[in-house]
Amino acid sequence: MNEERNLPHVLEQMPDKIYELILVDGGSVDNTVAVARQLWPGVRVISQNRRGKGNALACGFAAARGDVIAMVDADGSAHPGEIPRFVEALMDGADFAKGSRFLPDGGGSDDLTRIRALGNRALSMVFNVLYGTRYTDLCYGFNLFWRRHVDALRLDVTSPSPPTSDGRLWGDGFEIETLIHIRITKAKLRVVEVPSFEHSRIHGFSNLNAVGDGLRVLRTILWDRRGIRPTEPLAPADDPDTSPIARVEPETYQTSRNS
Repeated sequence: MNEERNLPHVLEQMPDKIYELILVDGGSVDNTVAVARQLWPGVRVISQNRRGKGNALACGFAAARGDVIAMVDADGSAHPGEIPRFVEALMDGADFAKGSRFLPDGGGSDDLTRIRALGNRALSMVFNVLYGTRYTDLCYGFNLFWRRHVDALRLDVTSPSPPTSDGRLWGDGFEIETLIHIRITKAKLRVVEVPSFEHSRIHGFSNLNAVGDGLRVLRTILWDRRGIRPTEPLAPADDPDTSPIARVEPETYQTSRNS
């Protein structure tokens, strides 16, 4: 949503051989859609049916037609040039290639504050204890997976927005990565962690609220563990059987679309 100034950088770094590019628009009021179409003729533009990052991802997953789905933020924080590294992990047998900022030899971040890093580590620890996993970076959003596993995620792309000022259902917000990892863990899919470097957002400001969204992530972990399926809408942002985890070593790839 409203990422027209970031798209030139993001699309320039996109690998040449991707099958399709899907832009999920959240009702942008700037030139996001026009800029995407100018820079990448043939881009598929779809509109999400509710609000929030989680709903945008779910709508993108449902529309995808390629064999592999890559989750790439449009703010420049995720470097599309890393995509081949993730694909390699999938080709080597993984069901889900999960980015991690905390692995050596390629992991890192220019964007994580100390409080967010500590919160992420704490949430990862709780998740690992409850679900028997060994994630190093639960809340990172740069991930790739085989499209055949979309159904295992059980994400809602049909329900209308609830009649609240927030307009989101549970799972429509930044807790989406946690919800996805709960579902793939319960489906016993094989996860491989891949070192990834997170860059600072180039333009604009993030909608992430470290405290509010962190509490929603924790609530998602605890509720789903107990078999509870939250049905109520999300609170506004300012309110307060496992798969093995492997790791893949990074390699050097061309990062420019024109290389």
